[in-house]
Amino acid sequence: MMPIIAPSLLSANFLNLEAECNMLNESQADWYHLDVMDGRFVPNISFGPMIVEFFRKATTKVCDVHLMIEEPEKYAEQFKNAGADILSVHIEACRHLHRNIQQIKSLGMKAGVAVNPHTPVAALSDILHDIDLVCLMSVNPGFGGQKFIPYTLEKIKQLRKMVDERGLNVHIEIDGGVTMENAASIVAAGADVLVAGNTVFKSSDPIKTITKLKEL
Repeated sequence: MMPIIAPSLLSANFLNLEAECNMLNESQADWYHLDVMDGRFVPNISFGPMIVEFFRKATTKVCDVHLMIEEPEKYAEQFKNAGADILSVHIEACRHLHRNIQQIKSLGMKAGVAVNPHTPVAALSDILHDIDLVCLMSVNPGFGGQKFIPYTLEKIKQLRKMVDERGLNVHIEIDGGVTMENAASIVAAGADVLVAGNTVFKSSDPIKTITKLKEL
């Protein structure tokens, strides 16, 4: 099965977003990956619901919103109203993760849980059957352009085993440092969603790059 390709708009040219969106719409990209940062959970600030709303107007593709923020429950409804199809919250930011997941689902979105590099996948054991997606961070969150942490491959294998043994339909998404060189090994380990930022947007031919990632 071909992987889902979810280019990260954080790496797009924000002076030329209309052209970037048109390019993604014409490409084989499946999802728009939208990274929301609050300057608290991560040491950077990106954008909020208003920008997500603009992306929603620009595409019919899935809007995959990754909240790297504290207290995500305060903003879940705003992101739903902005047009998020999938909303992922960080396990490290949620004291009451089950409640967060139920809130996201009650608003009519698919629910994802994001996991930082230091967090073992075993921490997902009791929530896995309630969610639609796990976003495994393969870099420390907060900045684009970082190098892939090699141990992530082991975490993908562990998570794939957990998902398959339970017969669940949970996407395994890899976010950070995905390149043309490591994408095949990431998919082989068991991931089925690739978030690619610089690899796509800094490419001389982004549409061709997306096609190559898709065909892995």
